[in-house]
Amino acid sequence: MSRRVVRQSKFRHVFGQAAKADQSYEDIRVSKVTWDSSFCAVNPKFLAIIVEAGGGGAFIVLPLAKTGRVDKNYPLVTGHTAPVLDIDWCPHNDNVIASASDDTTVMVWQIPDYTPMRNITESIITLEGHSKRVGILCWHPTARNVLLSAGGDNVIIIWNVGTGEVLLSLDDMHPDVIHSVCWNSNGSLLATTCKDKTLRIIDPRKGQVVAERFAAHEGMRPMRAVFTRQGHIFTTGFTRMSQRELGLWDPNNFEEPVALQEMDTSNGVLLPFYDPDSSIVYLCGKGDSSIRYFEITDEPPFVHYLNTFSSKEPQRGMGFMPKRGLEVNKCEIARFYKLHERKCEPIIMTVPRKSDLFQDDLYPDTPGPEPALEADEWLSGQDAEPVLISLRDGYIPPKHRELRVTKRNILDVRPPSGPRRSQSASDAPLSQHTLETLLEEIKALREQVQAQEQRITALENMLCELVDGTD
Repeated sequence: MSRRVVRQSKFRHVFGQAAKADQSYEDIRVSKVTWDSSFCAVNPKFLAIIVEAGGGGAFIVLPLAKTGRVDKNYPLVTGHTAPVLDIDWCPHNDNVIASASDDTTVMVWQIPDYTPMRNITESIITLEGHSKRVGILCWHPTARNVLLSAGGDNVIIIWNVGTGEVLLSLDDMHPDVIHSVCWNSNGSLLATTCKDKTLRIIDPRKGQVVAERFAAHEGMRPMRAVFTRQGHIFTTGFTRMSQRELGLWDPNNFEEPVALQEMDTSNGVLLPFYDPDSSIVYLCGKGDSSIRYFEITDEPPFVHYLNTFSSKEPQRGMGFMPKRGLEVNKCEIARFYKLHERKCEPIIMTVPRKSDLFQDDLYPDTPGPEPALEADEWLSGQDAEPVLISLRDGYIPPKHRELRVTKRNILDVRPPSGPRRSQSASDAPLSQHTLETLLEEIKALREQVQAQEQRITALENMLCELVDGTD
């Protein structure tokens, strides 16, 4: 009698758990816009959520530590004149976030480390080039200040955020609405899905489609695609009978799928979140109350079902923490930020281990915040893999870094004659409004320092009491 051998994998027992109630973010009016983006973006410093706002579009940015009830007067990031549809943190600067809106613009914002006193209304730069709403944003994984946007005009624009210039415009490749865009690991190729049911692999610098597959999923509903570590394409979509389906494709041979699996009959679009370090893909359906996860390997059936995390309430959107924002001492391999109607709840995925030592096999070196290339180097044809960092001692976010924008005079055709000297604080005349703002911010920072000192004193007193009790 033959025994069935269970597949060996260190991720067979990934354990999902919702954070405790006091670790959630309460009283947030999550946007009700009918758009298939995740509505949430997170990095090791901040949590950003698109919210309901009268008279335009807005999103809220909270420091990760600011859990609990959010004050209804908490400052927002407001500047768009129509609803915000997508937000994305810069992978190379944790204080910079981009937002795309129904008002056809993309704005890039500098978020301060302190809590601002009033709404942030001035973006660092506004990128104008789309003729219809902009619904997709995606930063380049390795080149500094390179941002991709895709709009309802079926155009993909790649920007140099540092200068505000259009690096590339791909305007004749998609005959219909673009549903998703994803860079590969070194940013040399794009995978896009479109309402015409075609999955395309695009070389943006050559401006050509290098491979395409019609009807990777036969249903008419939106499809999503992400690159895997092996260079394959993982897709989610719908069958002709409106069943949800996932697929794995080899771009060098698009005729037959590497794997194709039907899932269920729910109608929410499946948002794939892929972790290249563990080769696990997490599927979060809009309106679902579960997160399913699969491991992608080189052995048949190639996409292996691992488990499902289930909860009671459906999700409105989902944020996915980069690997460097996880707690390695708790064997945490993924963290999601699940949006409800009025709150955001962290969901932690761990691999239970008995040892307290650093688990090398769970945490290979992972992409860090340093870019590998400058924008012009990438545009000239250079490619580089991400600069990796070790998580052995945990990741400590760097101090606040400014994004410097160089705006050229479009009427001046002469080349710039060296770095521009920005007006220093001593040169610039300070208005009364600026003085008041500075004084308010200094006061707020002093209050925060005072609160921290009180907390330290309280902890020291507790420590003394414990030591005395032990004696």
